Amino acid sequence: MILALDTSTTACTAALLERDGTIVASRDEVIGRGHAERLVPMIEEMLDGHVPSKILVGVGPGSFTGLRVGIAAAHGMAIGWSVPLTGMNSLALLAASAPPGEGKIAAAMAGGHGELFVQTFDRRKLTATGPILNLTPEAAARKVDAPLVVGSGAEALVEARHDGEAMPLLPTASRALALPELLRSLECKPVYARAPDARAPKTLAGAA
Repeated sequence: MILALDTSTTACTAALLERDGTIVASRDEVIGRGHAERLVPMIEEMLDGHVPSKILVGVGPGSFTGLRVGIAAAHGMAIGWSVPLTGMNSLALLAASAPPGEGKIAAAMAGGHGELFVQTFDRRKLTATGPILNLTPEAAARKVDAPLVVGSGAEALVEARHDGEAMPLLPTASRALALPELLRSLECKPVYARAPDARAPKTLAGAA
């Protein structure tokens, strides 16, 4: 069985899946902040003594703190259980969490400073049809033409574009195995898509 988890948004989501995608158990909780306190107890409740054969974790883009919590927890569990660990595209998981359909779908996640993380996918195959973008809603509106936009940034993008359908849903880890192999075989490190807000203080030499 595969343990999938994602903490890139205000949701804390995890699922235990058979290799064919069958859901053995899943948990989806909207917690806002506090992923570090809730994630591991939630997984322990869900596993109920089972040990997965592999771990799949969302690597972003998304919340800086949330991503670090999820990836650190996944690394710790992978070491403890001696099982392989890979990363998955969190925007792709968001697109996979929408109802099935045809055509294009865009995943848009609020990224801070009024900007969005956005990526476009084929709605049926869930393959990426464009790169990960970090743009204001107005700039994203000029680049993204998918008729359906999902995620926490969906309404802002559709409002700026004056066209399309917004679905402000959250990702569910139970859809992790719907992603194509390429988007769930990523290196297990955060994909931030923009520079962190924090800056290292200048040294005296650097300030001179």
